Amino acid sequence: MKQQSNIKLVLENLIKEKKATIGVIGLGYVGLPLITEFCSKGFRGIGFEVDPKKVESINSGKSYIVDVPTEKVKSCVAEKRLSATCDFSSLKECDAIIICVPTPLRKTKDPDMSYILAAGEEIKKHARSGQLIILESTTYPGTTDEVLLPMIEETGLKLDEDFFLAFSPERVDPGNPQFQTHNIPKVVGGVSKDSTQIAALLYSQIVEKVYPVSSARVAEAAKLWENTFRAINIGMANEMAKLCRTLGIDTWEVVKAAATKPFGFMPFYPGPGIGGHCIPLDPHYLSWKARQHGFDSKFITLAEEINSSMPKYVVELVRDALNDEQKPLKGSKILILGVAYKKDIDDMRESPALSVIDLLRARGAEVFYHDPFVPEVTFDHAYTIGDGEPLYNQELTDELIKSADCVVICTDHSCIDYKRICELASVIVDTRNALSEEIRNGSKAKIIRL
Repeated sequence: MKQQSNIKLVLENLIKEKKATIGVIGLGYVGLPLITEFCSKGFRGIGFEVDPKKVESINSGKSYIVDVPTEKVKSCVAEKRLSATCDFSSLKECDAIIICVPTPLRKTKDPDMSYILAAGEEIKKHARSGQLIILESTTYPGTTDEVLLPMIEETGLKLDEDFFLAFSPERVDPGNPQFQTHNIPKVVGGVSKDSTQIAALLYSQIVEKVYPVSSARVAEAAKLWENTFRAINIGMANEMAKLCRTLGIDTWEVVKAAATKPFGFMPFYPGPGIGGHCIPLDPHYLSWKARQHGFDSKFITLAEEINSSMPKYVVELVRDALNDEQKPLKGSKILILGVAYKKDIDDMRESPALSVIDLLRARGAEVFYHDPFVPEVTFDHAYTIGDGEPLYNQELTDELIKSADCVVICTDHSCIDYKRICELASVIVDTRNALSEEIRNGSKAKIIRL
């Protein structure tokens, strides 16, 4: 008990005095904002990456993430608080190690734990007494204590005697200027009570509000509940959009009217599908875990079916719009506006726009795209349902817009002049409600909206 108290006390003092070295494994959309936040608050941070290009970029003071200004990275590196490396042996220098690696799905839509396992193996190789280890990667309830805990204890180190282990779900919304690392409440759940306390103390140094829970499993489940809630409600919005179109009602006017209710309603909006690393994937982690216990998660399955059907529905709208103009889809020139999964960012992960492109090309359409944030699109299993030759961003000239048989707005980037699109295009399919009523009323184009 004396040894346990001493280790906890030493680590607490290191954190409070900002003398703790923070290691972050994975310097992507989650890891880079996190480590720069620690460094900007006075901690020393070591970022661990398998991609040498990212390591080189960080060490030269350059950011590759839209939410992390290069000036912030440059300052942290210049002050010798931030460094990046591909050498995982430096993990032994870290007092706290935070895992921020991807958690994709396999083709069978089962959890792919390979990145977490790889990170765990590196920690296992270089673990020492007195460390706090935290998993931030979204995963199924039980991962922290069923997978990571046994791996670390294989070294001979004991929980609460030699190390502490916790889960704290990432809550990153790329491109959101209002909510970033420091002002997003942080849920923290440890495998033990001491682990919860020490992890909460660490995050309290950089986050305005920390919310401790009773276990790592509760924290893991909370993250999946958050994103499953969104997936299900987006699925309902998408189904309502199809219903409203069938009834000849303006979907967006209906949502706007319903949103005037000050209680009991939250507006969710339809679109060409769901994208990003969270919403399309996280519900599958929850339903997979449910199946392991013989539980059938019907809501999750139904929402996934509806959301996955939206790219096909968008293509059907394009086909019908062209038919009205006595043009076949095969051989028509289709201009896609926006291929990122959401507006004003460069993230293409699981973007529904790419599945729309796949389906259009499979039906013989000639597809072009314009996205000022994405210079090139490579089609493979990581993004889309099919494959094909890479596409490259086209300059949005008057000639390009006029030459398109149909313009499809898949991502409503703020920098695009939609009034100009409506003046020059002949047929437009708007999946994001990007065209205001004023613009639509002044346009001669045939406009189809979800």
